[in-house]
Amino acid sequence: MYNLKQFGTVYFNEPLPADWDGKVYCTDTNAAMTLRTNETHGYLAAYTFTLVTQGRLDIVYNGRELTLHTDDLYLYSPGLPVTVVAASDDYRGICLLADEHVTFETPVVHDLVRLAYLPIVQLHEPKLTLPHEAALRLARKMREIIDYLHSTHIYKHQILRMLYSVFLLDLQDVQDQAIDHRQVPQRVEEIFMGFIRLLPDHFAEHHDIGFYAGRLNISTVYLSRVVRQVTGRTVIDYVNQTLLMEASFLLATSQMSIAQIADRLHFASQSSFCKFFTRMKGVPPRAYRS
Repeated sequence: MYNLKQFGTVYFNEPLPADWDGKVYCTDTNAAMTLRTNETHGYLAAYTFTLVTQGRLDIVYNGRELTLHTDDLYLYSPGLPVTVVAASDDYRGICLLADEHVTFETPVVHDLVRLAYLPIVQLHEPKLTLPHEAALRLARKMREIIDYLHSTHIYKHQILRMLYSVFLLDLQDVQDQAIDHRQVPQRVEEIFMGFIRLLPDHFAEHHDIGFYAGRLNISTVYLSRVVRQVTGRTVIDYVNQTLLMEASFLLATSQMSIAQIADRLHFASQSSFCKFFTRMKGVPPRAYRS
């Protein structure tokens, strides 16, 4: 999948800072730019937080259409089944992106997965409707990140890490106040988050539910029940969708042969990979690459 730096060189409508480290980026966005993200959903290994500041944005998540308005925060996580279907002409937003493997040494960033997925776990949708004052506070933090990204400050990278941590702490505060009645028990939430943390590092090698259940010290039946309760999807659906994302990315952007891709993703044979890809994508790998 694209890391954030690879994505930025292609899709941001502005010159990137020469000294950017590819960890965190923030930018103003409009209808055209937001609709273009459909080209990379499924290819981008990054978490994104989009705050709607004006207009309307329509997305589809898990087959359900959601409309976002001013002061709504839309959260995208790698592999999330989200499509942007429409945006009003006057739509404006601020988008903060963090590379999936961001390694800032602070506890709040280590808990990024929980921050990104909590609305889905507890509200069953990837958005939060914020009190206006909370939205303004997050917007100020995002714009401060934009300012420092394009500055020549000697300590820019250290400041960006601190600002990003403050943004996440503010977001956690908003979430804790917005989700005052837990719909999903804490133990169920912890198991689901544990599975989501394991998936990016192990999906290529481990396609079976047994591996993930074993790492979480629970039964396969219980893990299946938890994931379905939280999202309505199965564990294998998550694994297969992540495999499909990576396979599509490699076919579209690399010179690897189909046999090499099948081997990299630990399929038993090229034939089994081709059957999997055709079933999931609707076209054979060779046709998709063409």
